[in-house]
Amino acid sequence: MFHLKPIYINGLGLCNPLGTSAEEVAKNLFAGSQAGMVERTDLLNHGNIYVGQVSATLPDLSHFPKHFQSRNNQLALMAYQQIESIVDDLKAEYSAHRIGVILGSSTSGIAQGEEAMLYRVEQGNFPDSYDYQVQELSNPAEFISEYAGIQGYVSVISTACSSSAKTFITAAEMIHAGLLDAVIVGGVDSLCGMTVNGFSALESTSSAICNPSSVNRDGINIGEAAALAVVSGKKSAIKLCGGGESSDAHHMSAPHPEGQGAMVAMQQAINNAGLSADNIDYINLHGTATPKNDEMEAIAVSSIFTDKPYVSSTKGYTGHTLGAAGATEIAFCYLALQQQKMPEHLWDGAEDPAMPTLNWVSKRSNLTKRLRYCLSNSFAFGGNNVSLVIGLSDE
Repeated sequence: MFHLKPIYINGLGLCNPLGTSAEEVAKNLFAGSQAGMVERTDLLNHGNIYVGQVSATLPDLSHFPKHFQSRNNQLALMAYQQIESIVDDLKAEYSAHRIGVILGSSTSGIAQGEEAMLYRVEQGNFPDSYDYQVQELSNPAEFISEYAGIQGYVSVISTACSSSAKTFITAAEMIHAGLLDAVIVGGVDSLCGMTVNGFSALESTSSAICNPSSVNRDGINIGEAAALAVVSGKKSAIKLCGGGESSDAHHMSAPHPEGQGAMVAMQQAINNAGLSADNIDYINLHGTATPKNDEMEAIAVSSIFTDKPYVSSTKGYTGHTLGAAGATEIAFCYLALQQQKMPEHLWDGAEDPAMPTLNWVSKRSNLTKRLRYCLSNSFAFGGNNVSLVIGLSDE
């Protein structure tokens, strides 16, 4: 179990619609900014759609091999550069062979494949700049590994919306087993037509900025992001306390209506952390703003957490960043612990009478005690559920 051999989060790099550094992201997160949620006219086959978009200038990859030249890797590099000095110090201490890279992604370089296919339809051949390897799911981890000079284990986990949350658990298991001393974890996903149109075809996308847990909720916004962290046994301010995983396999795209898999993942995470439910001060909900997800998650949370910890969904700040969502939202918990602030639950305030009432973070919420432990939920297609607990290391 995690608490028997502590694992710490040694550094954090972020790039998402709230900003391109942890400092900028924190400032906009705790200010309740939705500036990164924009309406796009070019992603849906028919019509406009709101998405979470990174608007900053991203690193130039033109000097890298063409199979690494993707927006996905630009986002990943922007995040990695924020933890590069930490990785270099760990390489000097442990050696490059004892450090791994485990990332989550669901898109990889699909956007570049879409552009190449449009070119082929118009010109009769693929552009010289296109290499199919840019779309392979392993690509972002291979890119970061090569850029960082890492020679340990390298992989990408792709379990839809729980992908990057799972990287933390997998990394901890490998450190506990003595296979690695430190791991670069997290996730990256970029906007592309396939995911936007796919979720639209499932009637899962919102007509406006999403409205999680409201009786008026009508679906998600897709977003893009990169969130990378370094985890190791080297002590730092924030500890990875525990993780829980379940697979209820209730339905290909719908969650178990009573949240059974979600409850298993949350309880397992709490148990692995050596904690009880009343130790959790704040929960970052999966909170997609789809009718079924929000209802089942409210049922699951209210069943386990009778003391009603603060809760919020942050999908209204960034959109649902898919393979990057788990890492992005555990990063928000990291920032909450670091700054002793909580992100507001952004919605219209119209409670759904079919859902249990939760303790929503609002502008009026006042912390009456120190934030010590946070839990973050990531629930994916096929009933693949992950919960993570992080906390202050001096607790």
